[in-house]
Amino acid sequence: MRTTLSLDDDVAAKLQEETRRRKTSFKAVVNDCLRRGLEAPSEAELATPFSVEPRPMGLRAGLDLDDIGGLLELLDGPVRR
Repeated sequence: MRTTLSLDDDVAAKLQEETRRRKTSFKAVVNDCLRRGLEAPSEAELATPFSVEPRPMGLRAGLDLDDIGGLLELLDGPVRR
């Protein structure tokens, strides 16, 4: 199929560069790039839904979550002061 296509300057420059790099025709490069772009999965297909699986955490005996100083001392040791 023959058609006329208006390209932005930056896109045309990248296609010309790719044509020189591949040592092939402009038509072949444009068709290849369009094929790859059209066959690529959409962002919606790539996005995986985020999910969190809840699980019981439980509490260790002797651990008082209301005592912040005691928790820090337990984690960092007595030298944190």
